[in-house]
Amino acid sequence: MTARTSPPKISFREVTRSFPVKGGTFTAVDRVSLDVGEREFVTIVGPSGCGKSTLLNLAAGLAEPTSGEVVVDGRRVTGPGPDRGMIFQQYALFPWLSVRRNVEFGLRVAGVGAAERRRRTDEAIDLVGLGDFADALPKTLSGGMKQRCAIARAYAVDPDVLLMDEPFGALDSLTRVQLQDQLLDTWRQQTRTVVFVTHDVEEAVYLAGRVVVMAARPGRVHQVIDIPLPYPRTEETRLSAEFAALRNQVWGAVHHQEAPAEPPAR
Repeated sequence: MTARTSPPKISFREVTRSFPVKGGTFTAVDRVSLDVGEREFVTIVGPSGCGKSTLLNLAAGLAEPTSGEVVVDGRRVTGPGPDRGMIFQQYALFPWLSVRRNVEFGLRVAGVGAAERRRRTDEAIDLVGLGDFADALPKTLSGGMKQRCAIARAYAVDPDVLLMDEPFGALDSLTRVQLQDQLLDTWRQQTRTVVFVTHDVEEAVYLAGRVVVMAARPGRVHQVIDIPLPYPRTEETRLSAEFAALRNQVWGAVHHQEAPAEPPAR
């Protein structure tokens, strides 16, 4: 399920993203090169300010690199597209629309016909286990159910790539674990390329075929760690010695990085 293919599905090629700030320039990511394979599940983890979300925004076409390029399916990313679905930590649901109306929104904008829109919407809702809540408004849903709705909305437009920016970060630990398992279940049913940003080392290891560890100031790839644990993953996976060893390896890569050298005084 995580075998890499050539050419890659997503390729970051010497990508730098800088922002003007008072008194100079802030570099969010610096010369990042990374390939993600077809149908691969990759997690990105690292300290705050290491550019994890910036990389997702660049892949989504929500931001442009200062230098370098992001390529998806051999084409340079120049803006958002239906081939890439983005899921944020905040649910970003329309509060006045039901679950069904929220999920079908992208399809409606794309001009998909009513019958096909209904079929794809219902399929996505069932996939995330919200069939009994299709007509509910977001205010009546729990945080976990709102995030399932957001995931269903992304799945409904059938993107080749799913970009997820700490989607479970605001949830309680039990709901988080449940949604991790459900995400892997849906990924196995409708396998696509997933890039998933998280601050949680255990989450990064549990979900991924590879974990990309970022370093900060400026953001760059510090280490890429293969996760040779078989799918499907279960509670037994979390309790295994192999999982513990990989978690410790990633934890060490994240939390025992050498601080970057301070720039010389001018």
